[in-house]
Amino acid sequence: MDALIAELNTKLNYWQPAVAEQVRHCILEIIEMADQDVLDILRTRTVEQEVLDLLDEP
Repeated sequence: MDALIAELNTKLNYWQPAVAEQVRHCILEIIEMADQDVLDILRTRTVEQEVLDLLDEP
């Protein structure tokens, strides 16, 4: 976890302020969802894209 925090701090200082703020916001949302035990019921974007790709196939 310490390595992840160090990497995130490095990236947050490197990215444009708007990007860094968006990342901070997303991380806070993830933490809030984890606190509420709702992460397991959310579809990942990857799964959602796979379903959309299947629906688009001829």
